[in-house]
Amino acid sequence: MAKAKGSSGKNEPSKGDKVAWRSHGSETTGTVEKKITERTEAAGRTVDASPDDPQYEVRSDKSGRTAVHKPSALKKKK
Repeated sequence: MAKAKGSSGKNEPSKGDKVAWRSHGSETTGTVEKKITERTEAAGRTVDASPDDPQYEVRSDKSGRTAVHKPSALKKKK
């Protein structure tokens, strides 16, 4: 079994990238703080991430609070 570093990298965000996600029916924007690749505590909850199924800690531009999202929930902003 080959150890893959992250997934195929198809448009996955990187630290410092501006991203958007849906929150409570509206779009929220923020900045990627870090890529999470192991089970850990982040943004006040347990994140069950792995190298093959990473999640991203993001900081909201509006509230300044952090949240954790899967790559499929994040859209890179230009």
